[in-house]
Amino acid sequence: MTDLIRCPWGTNDPMMTDYHDHEWGKPVRDSRALWEKLMLDGFQAGLSWRIVLKKRDALRLAFCHFEPEKVAEFTEEDIERLVSNADIIRSRIKITAVINNARAYLAMQQAGEEFGEWIWAQIGGKAIQHMGPVPTKDALSERISKDLKKRGFKFVGPTIVFAWLEATGLINTHHPACFRRAQVAKEA
Repeated sequence: MTDLIRCPWGTNDPMMTDYHDHEWGKPVRDSRALWEKLMLDGFQAGLSWRIVLKKRDALRLAFCHFEPEKVAEFTEEDIERLVSNADIIRSRIKITAVINNARAYLAMQQAGEEFGEWIWAQIGGKAIQHMGPVPTKDALSERISKDLKKRGFKFVGPTIVFAWLEATGLINTHHPACFRRAQVAKEA
């Protein structure tokens, strides 16, 4: 598969190539999986995605496979344990944001809003096929970021939200010549 045309960022590193070819941009509708990816994008802030991918398995273990019901119960003792865990990204602000966001996610559920249905409704249920230069944020990510913050979410700025929308296939920003662009468009 080395002769395939890919997005430029997915060509020089085997781990990034695998992520590009099998995960990135693939439409995700499952609420828990969408929440996990949003949390991982929050961990990426200020870092490279490669670092998050390298630590993803450890992050999943540390955060109970990103099961919001379990993460919402984390205590100050859990935060201290996580901050001292060298296998994960040990940012206290990011760790506490994940715990807070688990509670916000559950509050949405308790109010009768399914996270996956809510985010897909923001774009009319069908993935946006983006053309042209790819921004780091746009009016949509700014609106969704504001809405998430109103719901109590933390560490969900418009740049993080835009990266999340791309990663979960709500916005298809694969390069026009990339072999995954048409595949992802069909999956949406």
